[in-house]
Amino acid sequence: MMRNQKGNGWILLLILLCGIIIGGFIGEVLGNLIPILKYGYSLGVSPHTYDLRILKLTFGLSININMFSILGIIISIIIYRRL
Repeated sequence: MMRNQKGNGWILLLILLCGIIIGGFIGEVLGNLIPILKYGYSLGVSPHTYDLRILKLTFGLSININMFSILGIIISIIIYRRL
């Protein structure tokens, strides 16, 4: 059976997002027992607020990555390749 060489990027993005969220949650829960698992890095852009008198817009993004988040990314890539 020939496998489709062009994968679906949206499915990969969804699986990666789930891996990051589940891994981050597990890292936070188990971080109280094993402190090195809670070690992580925060990436992001500080919030910017635009006041248009009628409407206020605030844009910002922050991602906290810990050890289990990275493990979740690796597992999600393995799962995607097996699909």
